[in-house]
Amino acid sequence: MSTAQDLAIIALSASDREVGQGDLSLALAGAEVLDLAEAQVIGLDGERLVPGTGSAAGDRLLDEAAATVVRQEPYESVEDWLWRRGRELSAAYTDELERAGLVNRTRGSRLLSRQERVELVDSPAVRRAEERHASGEPVLAALAAAVGLRDRADDGGDDEGGETGRTWAGRGCRP
Repeated sequence: MSTAQDLAIIALSASDREVGQGDLSLALAGAEVLDLAEAQVIGLDGERLVPGTGSAAGDRLLDEAAATVVRQEPYESVEDWLWRRGRELSAAYTDELERAGLVNRTRGSRLLSRQERVELVDSPAVRRAEERHASGEPVLAALAAAVGLRDRADDGGDDEGGETGRTWAGRGCRP
């Protein structure tokens, strides 16, 4: 699974915490950049995303992300790509996890409730994402902290001035 999929799983497993969908979508786009760069699908030229020589590993959403990279000069800035790609990305990852059988959607228990709940299915992929997060793996930990998710062992302190108190990409969005 990709870093973005693992981040989506971690966000869904944090049912006791409020995660802003816009912030999560932006962090998911950032995770895609990291995964695509690692696979050499993209590279960086200063602040611009440039096409690379690698190919995405058959992950539908990563392939989709790779296809959105501008392939001609002037290349797009990382910031512009993140904002463009990030639109509604959290919903796309939830849908993808549902297609993969990793989440179930259920209606609220009230008779007239239209509110849907999304629940993770116990699976090796979900356990691996949770273990990766609990281990403090730096990339996933930084992305999770950017949207206000921390391992329960790290909770209990004031966030002011910490990782979650910073703005994302200088746009004034607080996780």
